[in-house]
Amino acid sequence: MSPERNELMLVYSLFGSAEQARAVARTLVAERLAACANILGPCTSIYEWQGKVEEGAEVPVLFKTSADRRAALMARIAQLHDYDVPAILALPVDAAHPPFAVWVAEQLA
Repeated sequence: MSPERNELMLVYSLFGSAEQARAVARTLVAERLAACANILGPCTSIYEWQGKVEEGAEVPVLFKTSADRRAALMARIAQLHDYDVPAILALPVDAAHPPFAVWVAEQLA
């Protein structure tokens, strides 16, 4: 893979615990759907769910993948996730350090 625009993707999701974030991240890297997962520090989320405003701690994760693996990665996150309606967002990468883009491609091969 050359490091051209839109070949790399970031997929963002939130998990209810660090343990679940870690388990899902390890699975997706082992399955070669993600080259890498960054488990970020806990955050506070405020949202409406079933007519009630909720507030809770969540653990964000950024997955690095390729555009051609994006859909499979998102589907697998949804399958492994314990939320009824998980937040799973794909973000295009406008530019990447060329050696990093090559590394991602190698990890997903």
